[in-house]
Amino acid sequence: MWVISVDVVQLTWRNGLDDAETAEVENLLAETERSDGVAPAGEHVLLRLRAHRGVTEQIEPVRADTGGSEHFVVRAEQGELAGYAHLDTEGAASGEPLVAELAVHPSFRGRGVGGELVRALAQRAEVPAEEDPPEDAGRLRVWSHGLLPGAVALAERFGAGRVRELWRMGRGLDGAELAEPVLPEGVSIRGFRADEDEREVVRVNQRAFSWHPEQGGMTERELREKEELDWFDPAGFLLAVDGSGTLLGFHWTKIHPDGSGEVYVVGVDPDTQGSGLGRALTLAGLRYLRDVGCSRVMLYVEGDNGPAVAVYHRLGFERWDVDVQFGR
Repeated sequence: MWVISVDVVQLTWRNGLDDAETAEVENLLAETERSDGVAPAGEHVLLRLRAHRGVTEQIEPVRADTGGSEHFVVRAEQGELAGYAHLDTEGAASGEPLVAELAVHPSFRGRGVGGELVRALAQRAEVPAEEDPPEDAGRLRVWSHGLLPGAVALAERFGAGRVRELWRMGRGLDGAELAEPVLPEGVSIRGFRADEDEREVVRVNQRAFSWHPEQGGMTERELREKEELDWFDPAGFLLAVDGSGTLLGFHWTKIHPDGSGEVYVVGVDPDTQGSGLGRALTLAGLRYLRDVGCSRVMLYVEGDNGPAVAVYHRLGFERWDVDVQFGR
């Protein structure tokens, strides 16, 4: 652990958090989301916060102690949690950039908390610590969810450029007329079966998203962890299989607490490309979400994936907002 003290805050680095500190971080993330209208960290960060290594692997028995995760915690003078950053280091061994997500409590903005977090992340990633570095070092990526003005100003201050955009697109479902899915000959759709389908879903997912920096690496363990989440419903996890039962693709839907739906993942085996299976699965999932009462639906798509964006436009989706990854 190392500590940096500044005027009104103290920043510490952790490779694991105890139960009390994990709860504080989760509360800070929730408060930030309520204030900004967008979650400051992705779902995988929450999963990491709630996970832990086996006791035999730990120096201390703490939560949020998983391989590939590091935590930066900022406290104010009275000990209040003022800011937090999660650093994903899983790809570091293969030379991939470290990826960070951070949040500053609304009550402590404008007091240098965000700047201290970025400096600490830059130091950890061994990129130039000074502001306005001459170029992107390719070692650190920091997400801004919702592209809020404060995040943009912070990125500009530290000379970080946009290296990736993730669009959030959406459409209404109330009374929507959705075409009947047209499946390739011999293909049918059924629901997900726990303890039976995990291996095949992971296989198809890896083939479908071999190019994707996050989705392509999903493991059976991670899939089973998501099966334990409150929102998981096998009825909304639609699998397309051929006559022999081989999985060809899937549409994993999600229903949020506010009742809105999400095209969580649509994955199709590359060998089926051009068959129309992706569109059919997407329509099947949209019809499912409409029929269970979702009034609107959203999805995430890479901003530079022109063909996918065009498909979603044809299905009635429009861009709502954008997440941006800044590079240092």
